[in-house]
Amino acid sequence: MIGGYDMLNGKVAVVTGGTRGIGFATVKKFLENGAKVILLGSRKESVDKAISELKGINENYEVDGAWPNLSNLSSVEEAFKKINEKYGKIDILVNNAGMSSMDKIYDYKEEDFKKIMDLNVNAVFNCSRAVVSYMKENGGGVILNTSSMVSIYGQPSGCGYPASKFAVNGLTKSLARELGRDNIRVNAVAPGVTLTDMMKDVPDSVIEPIIKSIPLGRIGKPEDIANAFLFLASDMASYITGVVLSVDGAARS
Repeated sequence: MIGGYDMLNGKVAVVTGGTRGIGFATVKKFLENGAKVILLGSRKESVDKAISELKGINENYEVDGAWPNLSNLSSVEEAFKKINEKYGKIDILVNNAGMSSMDKIYDYKEEDFKKIMDLNVNAVFNCSRAVVSYMKENGGGVILNTSSMVSIYGQPSGCGYPASKFAVNGLTKSLARELGRDNIRVNAVAPGVTLTDMMKDVPDSVIEPIIKSIPLGRIGKPEDIANAFLFLASDMASYITGVVLSVDGAARS
């Protein structure tokens, strides 16, 4: 029931990259809708800060945190084991952690390309690999991945980022087909230009032409993406799997 804010009542969700931006908005949206949420971040300090901010909004939110190395399967498995032991289940996983780059191919360093693949692709595999057994034991679950509009259209520089998101789409569609028999749904959300902290530093002279190119006439908000994740995580989407949902105002890169 959307008005009653209980679309995820009783669910346990894990959100990677949950300390800021789209991830933080998704954590907050899930908490508003009755879920218990474990947000994952890169450092204890950023995780603690995010939890404190959420508790400041509502002291009754059931929110916890962890900071495993998402690029290392053993570290992820250990974290998910502790979460499952503490909460008894994991119903929802949102693979949101990621990084971008705008380097030209002429200057692209091998180590920078590897960093993007480690966080944007390997981490999605690692977290999905670590959670599926718990979901299967519990009778099913939902895995949601953050893709991007550039996974569909590409971008004129920084080829590592769209390449990684193309891979996320492939994982999404393939895992949906493989895990459907275990009642595990797998979908992705492909945001367009979204007003995260990074975008707030972009000058108006750059943003205004972008806005003019978007048919809906505005840049997306983190909450717009969080709403899509909420829908796909809920029982309202119980017959939807293998979808990459564009949330971009009909923008075209």
